[in-house]
Amino acid sequence: MSTATLTNLRDYLYGTLSPADMMWLMEEMKSHLRGSEDRLKPYTKEELHARIAQSELDIAEGRVYDFDDVMRELEEEFADEDARELAKAV
Repeated sequence: MSTATLTNLRDYLYGTLSPADMMWLMEEMKSHLRGSEDRLKPYTKEELHARIAQSELDIAEGRVYDFDDVMRELEEEFADEDARELAKAV
């Protein structure tokens, strides 16, 4: 995101949020950043090779989903979610 966009977002939030809301948001963002340190750690070459080897084994043993299976599962999940949202609205 560009500096100009971030500046505009900051200015918008300054004009919209109360001081208490700003403090809450700041704490939430700091907490998120602390948790992201583990997520941002790069894999070693050995870890990448191990993941590739495991993936090749999974493929060889048939532990895979093809595109149609994934799309069917997503459509079912979205349909279930839509039905729950509709039930809440009624």
